[in-house]
Amino acid sequence: MKTRYRLLFSLLAALATVSAGAAPVWTEGHDYFVLFQPQPTSVPPGKIEVLEVFSYGCPACNLFQPNIELLKKGLPPNAQLAYLPAAFNKAEDWPMYQRAYFAAQALGIADRTHQLMFDAVWKTGELANLDSLHRLKSPQPTIEQAAKAYARWTGVKPEEFLAMANSFSVDGKMRSADEQVMAMQVPGTPCIVVNGRYRIADDITHGPVERLIALVQFLAAKDSAH
Repeated sequence: MKTRYRLLFSLLAALATVSAGAAPVWTEGHDYFVLFQPQPTSVPPGKIEVLEVFSYGCPACNLFQPNIELLKKGLPPNAQLAYLPAAFNKAEDWPMYQRAYFAAQALGIADRTHQLMFDAVWKTGELANLDSLHRLKSPQPTIEQAAKAYARWTGVKPEEFLAMANSFSVDGKMRSADEQVMAMQVPGTPCIVVNGRYRIADDITHGPVERLIALVQFLAAKDSAH
């Protein structure tokens, strides 16, 4: 009897070892979704876009930042990370944060200030949309306040930042972003979309980062083969 138990234990251990080393099996419609309408990408030709739909006003996006950094390091050589600010939560000032991102992007300072904006909302509270009791602040932070923060971080004058933030081109980018978020059927933020074709399921995005990286690598390879 003891020998039988030992054999059974050895078999289960072997199966566990095989399973641990096996590549994950990804299921369309469960782990990821194929977009009905493929979306344009913003990366150079030949590159696979890995897009994070986010908002500086989103607490989950703030907590997700370390995972985004790990994802960036885990991308294949032909893939590139990009960002798309969402604005669908108007009550929590997301349109202002969206405008600020696109202005910073147009001025060439978005990469330098990306983490600083999250910190200004969630660490220092300089541009926070919630108070210490997690209630909506009134008034909400303004684009003028954001311009002063960007000036301190980068030296871009507030009036220059505001001119860009209120420009026709930024207005157009905001409209396009809203349309793209709707077309991708983004259920919430953060949300990862690969090459304008595949939206990753929420439970993967919010689960272990290793699974997220593995799925992004799988989808990038899948689209590279087309």
